[in-house]
Amino acid sequence: MNKSSAAKKMKQRSAGKPDVELGKRIRLRRVEQKISQAELGDKLGVSFQQVQKYEKGVNRVGAARLQQIATALDVPVTFFYDGDSKAREVESLLFLDSAFSLRLLRAYSKIKDQTVQRQLVSLMESIAANES
Repeated sequence: MNKSSAAKKMKQRSAGKPDVELGKRIRLRRVEQKISQAELGDKLGVSFQQVQKYEKGVNRVGAARLQQIATALDVPVTFFYDGDSKAREVESLLFLDSAFSLRLLRAYSKIKDQTVQRQLVSLMESIAANES
């Protein structure tokens, strides 16, 4: 095998868009579970840097490793893929992949009065309608 075909073969095996999407879902679930990258790495027997690479889609996640991640994050493997019954829920939660969104959701979930919750949602919907 010459150098160019070896390089081409390596390029085919490198991480791509599906790996980035899978990484986002892994990060989403990890943050939702309030588990640090280091804690997840400990559960998987890898460094927190390796977890970072999985989450950014830099490194591909093999099937056996994905099963370990699913177990560590207490979800079925199908949680990480489109087409599952949870796919719509996962897609709608991907917006939470920002500090502000997470802060907003956490603050909202601490409000116990349902009337206040409804008023807050109405206010936000009104603001959003005026933005468009």
